Amino acid sequence: MRIGMTLYIQRYSDWERYNEAEDTGRAEPIDPDADAKRYREEIDQALKAEDQGFDSIWTVEHHISPYTMIPNPVQLLTYFAGATSRIDFGTMVVVLPWHHPLRVAEDITMLQNVLNGRHAFIGFGRGAARREFRQLGFDMNESKERFAEAVQIVKLALSEEKFSFEGQYYNMHDITMRPRPRDPQTLMDDFHFSWGSPSSAPIGASFGLRPMIIPQRAWEEYHAELAEFAKARAAAGYAPTRPRMHLNMFCAETHEKAEAGAQKYIRQYADSARRNYELDSDHFKNIRGYEHYAARSEQMAQMRDAMGDMYVANHVWGTPDECVEKLAKLSAAFHPEEFMLVCRYGSMPQDVAEKSIGLFAKEALPGAHEIPVGDPIAG
Repeated sequence: MRIGMTLYIQRYSDWERYNEAEDTGRAEPIDPDADAKRYREEIDQALKAEDQGFDSIWTVEHHISPYTMIPNPVQLLTYFAGATSRIDFGTMVVVLPWHHPLRVAEDITMLQNVLNGRHAFIGFGRGAARREFRQLGFDMNESKERFAEAVQIVKLALSEEKFSFEGQYYNMHDITMRPRPRDPQTLMDDFHFSWGSPSSAPIGASFGLRPMIIPQRAWEEYHAELAEFAKARAAAGYAPTRPRMHLNMFCAETHEKAEAGAQKYIRQYADSARRNYELDSDHFKNIRGYEHYAARSEQMAQMRDAMGDMYVANHVWGTPDECVEKLAKLSAAFHPEEFMLVCRYGSMPQDVAEKSIGLFAKEALPGAHEIPVGDPIAG
């Protein structure tokens, strides 16, 4: 089993100040030194991942808020590409409706070229945070259609020396992208799709993308969604494939210490996700294509503690043996290709993260690597 490390670079402690500034316009200014310190700490930690035995480094795309401070995942991964020699890289995700698709194709082509044979696993998504759409200047109602057009253009730019495209949002004539990708088919075969709404799963599958699970619900709910994903891939002529799965990880010498860390930091992660996506707001009812979020918003407003309970139950924490056991159980249920572990999140201090990662790398990672990879589960 492949095990990757994912950077979120969160500033959870800044949420109260941020929300006050957003709501009232009156708040203390952002402390730039605190942002820079967190960046330096997490970059330094990720630079150890290769020597610690991790197979890949992943990161995300978010803007504006302290949820994650990574506005350009491909740029960050390109830095790590130059600082490493063995590991692969991935995005979870590039939010296509926020970008011109030709620029996305150019960026990931550059990443593949500098990796010199290593893999770039590019995950795409639609986005679901109102404030990010607003401040970037895009209409959230258009995300489904923009995503569909963008993924087609990215694939055309990679696979065709010259292409044209006529759509609702993008019109291109006789376009050639340079540089050409080192291996366009491998790059496209490694495209993934992460979805928040169950109805969105078949959208990415229909374009041949592979599933990427960033869990927002109980695990048992994902079996049906993956089955629909597999059916949509098959209907579009694509072979069965395995998912990749994102998890938060916290490892400690005893079950009690691990549980204390998980209850504190994973709950903070859940709260940060709630704040970023405004999951308990009723604004989704007015946005086309986000009906699933609208249906759950009232429930979320009444179940903040339950959301934390679900995240603690979903993610991987415990002693090294317990972490391997949980990964093996998830592997048996979903047959993933890889687990991508977020190792620092919430208000977790640097020394706590280093201890957790070091223990996991030394005592859990060898056992996790021995977990067998199952055959793809057909729909």
